[in-house]
This record gives sequence, structure tokens and C-alpha cells, in this order.
Amino acid sequence: MIQSIRTVLVQQMMQAKAELADAWKVLRHRGPSQVQFWFIALAIGVAAGAAAVAFRKGINGLQAALYGTEDVHFLHSFAEHLHWSWILLIPTLGGLVVGLVLHWTTPDGRVRAVADVIEGAALSDGRVEVRAGIGSMIASLITLSSGGSSGREGPVVHMAGVISTWVCRRIDADGITGRDLLGCAVAAAVSASFNAPIAGVLFALEVVLRHFAVHAFAPITIAAVAGTVVNRLERGDVTEFVLETPGSLQFYVELPAFLLLGLICGLVSLVLMRAIFFADSFGTLVQNRLRFPRWLRPAVSGALLGLMAIWFPHIIGVGYETTILALSGELALGTAILFAVMKTAALAITMGGRMGGGVFSPALMIGALTGLAFGLIATSLLPDVSGTHVLYAFAGMGAVAAAVLGAPISTTLIVFELTGDWQIGLAVMVAVSMSTALASRLVDRSFFLTQLERRDVHLAAGPQAYLLALLRAGAVMRPLGDARCISREECETLMADGVSIQAGATLEAAMPWFDRDEMWCIPVVIRDEDGGETPVGALYHVDALKAYNRALAATAAEEHS
Repeated sequence: MIQSIRTVLVQQMMQAKAELADAWKVLRHRGPSQVQFWFIALAIGVAAGAAAVAFRKGINGLQAALYGTEDVHFLHSFAEHLHWSWILLIPTLGGLVVGLVLHWTTPDGRVRAVADVIEGAALSDGRVEVRAGIGSMIASLITLSSGGSSGREGPVVHMAGVISTWVCRRIDADGITGRDLLGCAVAAAVSASFNAPIAGVLFALEVVLRHFAVHAFAPITIAAVAGTVVNRLERGDVTEFVLETPGSLQFYVELPAFLLLGLICGLVSLVLMRAIFFADSFGTLVQNRLRFPRWLRPAVSGALLGLMAIWFPHIIGVGYETTILALSGELALGTAILFAVMKTAALAITMGGRMGGGVFSPALMIGALTGLAFGLIATSLLPDVSGTHVLYAFAGMGAVAAAVLGAPISTTLIVFELTGDWQIGLAVMVAVSMSTALASRLVDRSFFLTQLERRDVHLAAGPQAYLLALLRAGAVMRPLGDARCISREECETLMADGVSIQAGATLEAAMPWFDRDEMWCIPVVIRDEDGGETPVGALYHVDALKAYNRALAATAAEEHS
């Protein structure tokens, strides 16, 4: 007996010794690079957090200067007493400046935001456009300061992407490292912008990187904490909305009402997204028909916003005051519905006019108004079994925003951290789950992914849909002269039948040839200066499938590492 116990102890000691040796080996060979990466993540977190805080302070300062108010959180009430000419003039001139800035800094006059960061993470090794990003930040700053009816999270996220891109270029980061650093910057910016570190981490993973790889969690968390610390050093440890506890949920009995609210919020979010897309398409149609310069488009939108704001000043800017009124239950039923409709129209005009800004903060406001209106009706119909109608405003705020972002987890946590009230979790979770389940089936999963689909960037279906667009025929082909490649004469014969593909074309363009015509190889050509085509190799079906499989395997390895 004693001998067996001694044997077991010796085996355990030997195993522990081997594990320590392995741990020391990892620390010596891979520890320094890992620690170095975490320091880079920390530095990016501080920089992105500081940029987010500076962006917010810039908006507040410029808005106060333009409208002459000391507290921009109550801009709605202050603007009611301004002369109508100022309300009309400020957003119009702001739109004109925005149009000129975008005309000088972007090739297409379009503001870069969250959708472009998602595209950069998937297709550009975590890089985004720097020049266009800086121009978009300036344009969005002017838009939000001069009365544009949008939010600040879109510009902040892309601004963080510009910071991480600069770092990636300096250290020559590969795709995995570039995406991780992009996630760090986004998490820090969101955390600093909303004082929501948990939600910032999950937003970067759920919305931008679109996976929850374990290797990315630690550096992204470090960056998010750094961004939050920067924000709290400037603004203190305060929540975005300081509110009284809204009351208790009548468990079980009231849950079906929140399920119904979630479905209604899903439809509201669909109307919101469709309105923005319609406004963008209609604005492009009008611009092409009237042939006015693209830099004038934001000014026209600013004039329309100014006209609306004369009668509905609550549409100016992010709309925190109206959101607080909704969450406090201080609006009547008709007022809440009217404000939600007008804010939706104002957001569509702002985004369709390409003035800049994001959609998250307006979605919070519209959701709070929708939830309040629903709660006022529900509690009046069944007063004996209902809690306070303010609970519905909280749940609606999260439900609409989650459906628009396509991010139920991070949005739920953002609502918790914005309010500092964790007792309303059940109501918010139920409404969020129903709204996202409905809306994601009526659009391409989210507002951002639908934006990309409208640009023929197919990310909504996952890596299996977009990886083919990353692989070039010229990189996968077998060159002429290779023993495994067909001869030049065979290539020219196929070319005479109209079968060929450019060397710069992607496998996304090549695969239909194989599937439709059951071909086993396609000549790869380059275009001469005189317009002729010269064969340089052949793309084989088996090689294309192997390259696609390797890309899928690499993506899966990254997402599960």
C-alpha cells in the first residue's frame, strides 16, 4: 500500500516537473512576443480612447459655439427659443462644409463608418482607408455639431480603425495580428465613447471581427479597459443616462408583453434601415438626374433637416435629451410616436444625404420612444398585472438598437452599462432576442452587412461566401511551361471558343466557369497594350478548390484559436 502511494506521488511529481519545463519553454520562446503584443494593445487602447474622448469634446465644443448653448445635453430645449433662421442656416452651412471635406478626402464622397471597418477586418487584413477615414471623422464632427441627426459611434469606430491601421503598417503586421489590433482599437473606442468596457469588448468581437477567438480576448480586453480608464479620467465614473430605478418587472405574467414588444421593435428597426437605404438610393437618383455636384448633396440634406428642426428641434444631434425624457416616462403617447417618426425621417435624410455619423445612438432614441409608446398602451390596458411603462422604454431601446446592429449580446450589455441598472435585464433580453430574430431574417443580418451587400461585398453569409473574392487567378494558376499545365496551343484553342479569365480576376469569377460548363481548366490571360490577350497559364479546377480549402482552414484556425 505504502509502495503504491509512493509510486503515484513520484509520477505526479514527474508530471508536474514536465509541465513546468514546458511552461518555461513557452515563456522563453513565445512569451516576449506575446507580452510585446499586449503592450501594443495597451498603447492602441489609450490612443483610441483618447481619440474617442477628444471627438466627443470636439462635438460638444463646436455645437455649443454654433448654437450658443452651455449644455449640449439640453440642446433640444434651447433650440426651441432660437430664431428659425439660425435653425435653418446652421445645418445647411454645416452640410456644405461636410460636402467639400468629403469631396477633397474621399474618391466617392461617402463617409466611412462601421461597415467599412467590418470590410477591412474581413478583406484587408484589418486595414482601413486612412485618408478617407480622417476626412470622414472631420465631416462627422461637423455634421454632429451643426445639427445632423445621427450618432457618434460610427465615426469613432472608423477613427479607431485608422489608428490601428497606422500601427499595422509600422510593424508590418500579418492578417491575424492586424485584425486583432483592429479589434483592440474598436473595443477601446466604444468603451471610451459609452463608458462601457464589457460591451466594448463584445462589440469588437461580435460586430467587427465576427468571431470569439480566445487568443484575441486578452489583448482586446486590455485595450477596452485602457479606453475606459481614459474616459473616466476625463468624465468620471458616470453612466450615460442617470435615471431612477424604473421599477420591478411583474415576472411571468408580463413576459409575453415584452415578447410582443420585441417583435414590434424588430419591425421598427426594419423600417428604420429601409428608410435609410431608400433615402440613399433616392438621393443618388436625384443627384444624377439634376446633375449637381456631389459636394452639394450634404448641403441639401442639411437644409431639409433645418426645415424639420424648425418645428421638431428634438431631431438635432444625437438626441440625448429626448432619450432621457422617454426613459423617464415624461412624454405622452402621441408625442412619443410623433418624435419616433420624425427622428427616423431625420436620420434617413442625414445618412441618405451622406452627411456622416452613425446609427446606434439614433436607434437607442427611436427604440426608447417605441418602447415608451408600447408601455403606455400595455399598462393602460392591463394596469393590475403590469409594472411601470418605463421598463418598456428600456427594453425597446435595446431591442431596436440590437436589431439594427445585428449584435444582441453587446447591445444588451451596452444598455446595462449606459444605465447602470442590471435589474431590468430579463425584460431587455427577451425583447432583444425577438427583435434580432425577426429583423435578421428580413435584412442581411444587420444594417452594416446590408450596407456592404448593397456594394456587392458579400460578408453576411460568412467566410465561405467571400474568401473566393480574396484569391486571384494569377496566384493560383499553373504557368505555361509547367509540366502539369496545358500547352500554349491548347490555351489558344480554348480562348478562340471564348474561354479565358484575366490574371487579376478572382476565383469568385472563375468558379461559375467550372460549375456551369464542367470545365477542368481555364486559360489565364493578360491584356496587351493594343487590347489583345496573351495566355500566361491555366487555372485548374482542382487547384482553385485546394486554394479555397486552405483559405477556409486558415480562417477556421484563426476563429478557433
